[in-house]
Amino acid sequence: MTAAALLSAFDDQARPAEWTILDPGAEVHRDGPVFRVHWPRRRGFVGGPPDLGVTGPELDELIARQRDFFTARDQGVEWKTWSHDTPTDLPERLVAAGFESEGRETVLIGLAEEMTAPVQLDGIVIREAVDEADVHSLAATATEVFGREHSWLVDRLMEKKDDPNVIAVIAEADGKVVSSSRIEIVPGTEFAGLWGGGTLAEWRGKGIYRALVAHRARLAVERGIKYLQVDATEDSRPILERLGFVAVTTTTGYAWNPS
Repeated sequence: MTAAALLSAFDDQARPAEWTILDPGAEVHRDGPVFRVHWPRRRGFVGGPPDLGVTGPELDELIARQRDFFTARDQGVEWKTWSHDTPTDLPERLVAAGFESEGRETVLIGLAEEMTAPVQLDGIVIREAVDEADVHSLAATATEVFGREHSWLVDRLMEKKDDPNVIAVIAEADGKVVSSSRIEIVPGTEFAGLWGGGTLAEWRGKGIYRALVAHRARLAVERGIKYLQVDATEDSRPILERLGFVAVTTTTGYAWNPS
């Protein structure tokens, strides 16, 4: 499939799921072209279609309303943007309103059935997390790999322990978790997201990342999923492209924190 066809499928299916398929406790409000999602104790989210259809002062007012909504609740919020969206000056206007970029990632999409080839590993076992101890080890590994606290993963994965659409997958060597990842299937769509995939520095270059992708691809195919989506850093993007993933756009989250 072409990059354009993959991007079209992503825009039609995966993006709306951000405000239509939600965890318990979430509330959604529509404000013009955007959807505002908030939870009692989590950072909020704002997103919308590829073309917001508003520009200039009207767009500035829309941004300010979302910022002020979360400020009044003393909550942070992420406004997620994609580089193919319009108006093209949305990022600049978010920054002018006090939002801060959290860095750009490349959105890559691949066909799940093409990513399932097994990877030979030496002394490393790929398996699914089965209990709370596994989840704590996964979060600790992610914290070390990415250099920022990932304890929130414990709460999320324990909340989702009975959800067949969220599966944590780890790589172990001598009983130690050396790489962690998860797959989140988007119900009612042909998409699943591959998240995490971080490997401890001394264990890189051994095929673990590729093996985790392949394992999760097989899980996706078993569940009838066609597309795998990754928001990739520059470290993982070349690996994914070699596997056959296609870069379709970039994404940047802009955060507002009342404090």
